[in-house]
Amino acid sequence: MRLARGLGVTQEYVSLMERGRRRIPDPIARKAARLLRMPVSALPLPAADAVERPVTNAMIEAELARLGYPGLAYRRKPGEIRNPAAVLLKALVLDDLEARLAEALPWLLLGFEGHNFEMLIARAKAKDLQNRLGFTVALAREVAGRNSRYRHRTDELQRLEEALEPSRLAREDTFGRREASERMRAWIRENRSEAAKHWNLLTDLKAEDLPYASQDS
Repeated sequence: MRLARGLGVTQEYVSLMERGRRRIPDPIARKAARLLRMPVSALPLPAADAVERPVTNAMIEAELARLGYPGLAYRRKPGEIRNPAAVLLKALVLDDLEARLAEALPWLLLGFEGHNFEMLIARAKAKDLQNRLGFTVALAREVAGRNSRYRHRTDELQRLEEALEPSRLAREDTFGRREASERMRAWIRENRSEAAKHWNLLTDLKAEDLPYASQDS
């Protein structure tokens, strides 16, 4: 009854939502997460067919700051906090994501527990982002192996990476900014990590380059 009052709905409506007989609107889901003190990873993800305004680097920076990403926490401004998985998916859409923001993406998987990985995979596949997501997961898993703070997440991330494997795309893609020079693209192909090669991505980003990869970070 207390939850129903806090949400501004009837107890019957709460019961129907709990039994899956009524869709939970986003505003109610957000209010419920706050009332029940649930983690931000429990916040709703946008619907697969949701139409959002164009994504920008400034938008991703602001949302990372609100989530407390160490490299950007000092730039935090008022605004709605979103599910880290929603921020991750939004960032993966960008073809010109700034390097400092690309470095933050594995942290979105490491810094928050309770992700709905099944929904995350479905949303990524709907936008052909599974290779970019797979690489992000691979980086997060490598960091978990290096930093004891995240080591308990290793097996979970391994399972997520394996779940993405059957949908891995054969076409070459990028991660972060696109390189215009063919000479630079050729250099990246020769010097990229095994994870980047496996996920068919042109990027020289490696786990050891991430600011939170070390034991002391």
